[in-house]
Amino acid sequence: MLVRVQACGVCHTDLHYREGAINDEFPFLLGHEASGKVEAVGPDVTNVAPGDFVVLAWRAPCGQCRSCLRGRPWYCFDSRNASQKMTLEDGTPLSAAIGIGAFAEVCLVAAGQAVKVDPAARPEAAGLVGCGIMAGYGAIMNTARVERGDTVAVFGCGLVGACKVIAVDVDQRKLELARQFGATDLVDSSQVNPVSAIRELTGGFGADVTVEAVGRPEVMKQAFHARDHAGTMIQSGVPNPKMRVDLGMLDFYGRGGALRPSWYGDCLPTRDFPILIDLYLRGRYDLDRFVSETIALDQVEEAFAKMQRNEVLRSVVVFPDA
Repeated sequence: MLVRVQACGVCHTDLHYREGAINDEFPFLLGHEASGKVEAVGPDVTNVAPGDFVVLAWRAPCGQCRSCLRGRPWYCFDSRNASQKMTLEDGTPLSAAIGIGAFAEVCLVAAGQAVKVDPAARPEAAGLVGCGIMAGYGAIMNTARVERGDTVAVFGCGLVGACKVIAVDVDQRKLELARQFGATDLVDSSQVNPVSAIRELTGGFGADVTVEAVGRPEVMKQAFHARDHAGTMIQSGVPNPKMRVDLGMLDFYGRGGALRPSWYGDCLPTRDFPILIDLYLRGRYDLDRFVSETIALDQVEEAFAKMQRNEVLRSVVVFPDA
């Protein structure tokens, strides 16, 4: 189907692609955190129709792989993407970031990548559900399955919930935003040892759940050691292919618990996107506050620079004629 893009967030994963940290299949068409209206569909498309407001997903379960057949579509090993590639005007094929490529007025995606949601949602906020919001929400709700009474420490800020939420970051602005979003305790890891600080805040035990939301080995080790015995560590931050982690095997064995990567928040887009949009429209999830600025398409490079300087939560490209 063709989707006329209304808004697309500038995500850190796009920066990874731009820097060649994911693969070297240049030239890329970046942008994947998007919402828009369906413009045209192929003859076999039944889930949406022209005019529908949709959020784009980079997971579209195939229904046929060994994971889907075992009832685990959130681990689909053959996620659907458009088979026809978008191209430059001279015919040069483009590699679409995570199979979407929404830094364009119109993008071509597989039918399963478009999830119909309530058109009352602002496109700038709705698009964020397609990646960043889903990854954070899903890490807590789907992967960690945080329960009432659990303590949670988030390395890299951005996730909230549970009875005690400890936000860990090196940036005071992000820590203050975490407080506004509901964090109960703040740890500036540029000033203190975050593992020691989290133990102090949890009676000396460590958190029930820690979330590594940065994608760096040193942060992962901090999150690993900040857990209570038999606690759970979730990694939602995306590392680059060269990164390695060195853990003592006795530490790994002796601390028990679980170490779990969270792929896209272990989400099922057709189930989870409408839930998040409904929470937003009912005032339960203030997605608008994640939008730091709206920009034009030719300001993406500047937005990447702001991201690297930790000046924004999200810059969002808005297409005024959509």
